[in-house]
Formats: sequence, C-alpha cells, structure tokens
Amino acid sequence: MTLREQIQHKINNKTKPLGALGKLEEVALQIALIQETLTPSLVKPHIVVFAASHGIASEGVSAYPSEVTFQMVLNFLQGGAAINVFTKQNGIELALVDAGVDHDFEPDENLIDAKINRGTKSFLSESAMTESECQRAIEKGKEIVKNIAKTGCNVIGFGEMGIGNTSSAAVIMSKLLNIPIEDCVGKGTGVNPDQYQNKINILMKAISNHAEVSINPMQVLQTFGGFEIAMMCGAFLAAAEEKMVLMVDGFISSAAFLCAVKLNPAIKDFAVFCHQSEEKGHRILLESLNVKPLLNLDMRLGEGTGCAVAYPLIKSAVAFLNEMASFESAGVSDK
Repeated sequence: MTLREQIQHKINNKTKPLGALGKLEEVALQIALIQETLTPSLVKPHIVVFAASHGIASEGVSAYPSEVTFQMVLNFLQGGAAINVFTKQNGIELALVDAGVDHDFEPDENLIDAKINRGTKSFLSESAMTESECQRAIEKGKEIVKNIAKTGCNVIGFGEMGIGNTSSAAVIMSKLLNIPIEDCVGKGTGVNPDQYQNKINILMKAISNHAEVSINPMQVLQTFGGFEIAMMCGAFLAAAEEKMVLMVDGFISSAAFLCAVKLNPAIKDFAVFCHQSEEKGHRILLESLNVKPLLNLDMRLGEGTGCAVAYPLIKSAVAFLNEMASFESAGVSDK
C-alpha cells in the first residue's frame, strides 16, 4: 500500500461510519501526508502577523485613516487585539512583524523589525514598490519562517494589518485570475455605499493606469501589493519548503497565497484554508483555487484570526487519527 492508502485505511477503520467525520478526515489525511507519517503531530504552532502601510490608503479607499496601522501594531504589542486573545486561548505562539509601517517603533523584543520602507507608494499613479523592495520583502518573509522552523514549529499561519490592503488584495486577485475588479472589491474596514463605489472607481483607474502589467505574479505584486503581502508570499513559500502545515487566513492572506501558488503550485498540498471571509472576493478566490475552508463565520478582521479560531479543529483532526480506537482494537463489529 502507498502511504496515502495506509493513512486512508487507518481513517476508515476508526470506530465510526465511513466518512462520518467529514472535513476532519480530509484534514487528517492531508496533515499525515505532509508529515509522511501515520501518527502526525502539531508542534509549537505559530501565527505571524505582518504589518505595513499602504500608499493607496491616501486615495480614500478605506473607512479608517492610515495611522490606524501603526496604532494597531501597538495594540498587538500590548496584547489587546483579537489575535492576542485567540492565540493565547489556543496555545499558539504569536510573532509580530513590522514589514513596512509608516512609523518609528521603539525597539521591542516582541516586534520583528523587517521594515522595507515606510509604506508603499500609491499604485493609482506609480508602482507600489520597486522590484528590489518586492524581492527583499519576499526574502525577508522566507527568512522569518526559516528561523521559526528552527524552533521545531511544524504548523504556521499568517495574518496581516494594513489599512488599504483589501484594495491591494482585490487588484492582485483581479489581475492574476482575470476577474473583473468589481467582483473582487469588498467593503474592507466598512466603507459606506458611496465610498464603496469610489473604491471600485479608483481601483479600475489604477488597473487601467498600469495596463502594461502582465499576469506575472512578481510584477503584479510589485505594482499593486503591500510589503506585508509580499512578505507573506515569501513566508508561504518557505513554510512549504520546510514541510509545515500552512494555515491560510482570510482575503488578504489568500491573495498572498495566490501569488505564492502561482510561483510554486506544489505549496497547495500544504495549505489548510481556515475560513471564508465576509469580504466579497474571498469566496470567488477560494473557488478559483478549488478549496473549501473549514469555517464560515462571517469574519472579516484579518490579523490571522481565522487561523487561530480554526486551529482547534485542526488539532481535532490529528487527535482522532492518533487516539480514536479502530473497530479491531475496540472489539466493535464493522458492517
């Protein structure tokens, strides 16, 4: 038997009707295949939150001002955000990264300084970042993950903070999947109907201003991305290289994953999609990747919160595979 057949046989022979644990059975099979073992384990789970400022925020695409980005980083550092609460609740290590926030933070052992620049440029009129900045952000994301892997961590999720980043994610998705921008744009932090239409108009104009940009993921990322999105793209690539279980969060994380999977399609085998965001484009993005998320709780917060909330389900998948009796061991008659 192949390893896949052995794992499936183990799952099928647990004391339950065939397939009765549904999606948990798929996750158990996936994690056992990632770890190439019949007895997988989850070690030192981490969520890394990448924060960066966006030039496009100055064009009025968000309900919140750009300075909320640095203020929220301070809130993370003080333990006051949703991601702090959920990682603490579920025993997940939280790492915070300044990928390119427009603020000078005091040195803090809980903040990884990976600042590429003080925010991106507004991609309405110019590329968000230079080719060199984009490459450095990707490499920095890889380096951060490889350092975490050295601690023994084998399951990792990524979150983000960056006012304006739903605009970046929407344009990245529109370009890479060839989907009209109006199908990709959501309300982000909660814009009103007039602001929403304005957001769509600005992004349509930005796309037409960069009509020469191809569907090359690096070019799209450089033109329309954020430092946190590029860093997350590198982080996904490195985590798959390290054979970690990748927890994919919401809309922005999925846009970063889309860039990464276009660069290396093999990473999809390592990814567990944690939830479907309420952000409009996320359902379409997930469908285009042909994946079904674990949860749909109408969340649209980012920060990696979907990963943190879904993590107990991932633990449950591993636990039943390792600890549940088989028909034979329990002396229960199979049908």
